[in-house]
Amino acid sequence: MKLDLVLKEVHHGENALAVRLMRLSSTHSTDHEVHHVARDLAAWSRQHVRELAEAAAGHGVELSPEPKEESPAAAWLREKGGELVGRRPETGLLLLRDLRDTYLKAAAVSVDWELLAQTAQAARDQELLGLTERCHPQTLRQQRWANTMIKVVSPQVLTS
Repeated sequence: MKLDLVLKEVHHGENALAVRLMRLSSTHSTDHEVHHVARDLAAWSRQHVRELAEAAAGHGVELSPEPKEESPAAAWLREKGGELVGRRPETGLLLLRDLRDTYLKAAAVSVDWELLAQTAQAARDQELLGLTERCHPQTLRQQRWANTMIKVVSPQVLTS
């Protein structure tokens, strides 16, 4: 089986989604809903990274239990840049682009979770199946949040 490849892909995707959500949060720090919700959603992905690393170790696959983080300096610069730009009209277009990218990243991670679930079922691996049943719904929630925000923001941004 190619279980190691699937585990690595889900792990990589969750890391990338956590970074994407934290960038969204810091870039749009003046939009308090985006800022705070994106941080909370990123925490889910960081937890998924830890749980994946633990589950992978039981299958002889070594994955880092520590989620990737943007450097503190880069995060600070991104946040200060977001504060300077504030609520200018161009910021709305940037927010839409960032929400779209977040939605697409969450969708890709969701597919990876589905692949892992199918592999776990085929291998009759209850531990991995339980992991997917715990984590995949949160990834779907991240995706739905980004989609909902696109629906809320796009009429205001694209008609003004």
